[in-house]
Amino acid sequence: MQLHNQSSNVPITHIKSIALVAVLTALSVTGRIVFAFIPNVQPTTTLLILVTLLMGMRYGTLHAILVMVVSNLVLGMGIWTIPQIIAYVVIVLITGLIIRPMFSKIPHVIMGVYAGFTGFLYGFVISLCQAPIYGLKYFWAYYLAGIPFDFNHAIGNVGFYMVLAPILLPLLDKLLIKYQSSCLHEKAKSTKVCD
Repeated sequence: MQLHNQSSNVPITHIKSIALVAVLTALSVTGRIVFAFIPNVQPTTTLLILVTLLMGMRYGTLHAILVMVVSNLVLGMGIWTIPQIIAYVVIVLITGLIIRPMFSKIPHVIMGVYAGFTGFLYGFVISLCQAPIYGLKYFWAYYLAGIPFDFNHAIGNVGFYMVLAPILLPLLDKLLIKYQSSCLHEKAKSTKVCD
C-alpha cells in the first residue's frame, strides 16, 4: 500500500496532531480494555504499528507511552508498566527504522506476518526487562512460560492487522494529507501576518 502523507513534518504540538493522537490513543485503550478477557489479544500493537507507519517514530513512541499509562490506570499499574512501554518502543523503532521506509513494497500478508512477529518480540522484551527483577537465572523459565501468551498476542496481531490495516491506513492517510495541507496553509498565513 502506498502512503501519500508527510505527517511526520506536522509539529507534535499542533492542535490537530494532539487531537489525532488523543483519538488514536482512546481507540487503542478502549480496544485493550474491551479485549482484556482474552489473554494478550488486543488491537493495541496493530494500532501502534499503523500509527508509526503513518506518522513516524515520534508519534508512535508518544502513542505507546500514552496507551500503556492510560490503559494500565484501568487494568492495573505495576512493575510491568515500564517493560511494556520499553517493549512497545522497541516495536516502534523497528517499524520506523526498518519497515516504514520500504512499507509500500511489502505485501499486506507479509505485514500481517510482521504484526504477528511483534507479538513474540513484545513478550521477549518484557521478559528481558523483568529478568533483573526476578533474577537473571530465571529468565529462560520466565520467557518460556510466557510463550503461549505471546502466541495469543501474535495470532491476535495478525487478525487485527489483516482487518484494520485495509480500513484505517487509507482513511488516516487521507486525513493526514488534509492535516498537512492545513498546517502548511496556517503556517503560510501566520508568516504573512508577521511580515
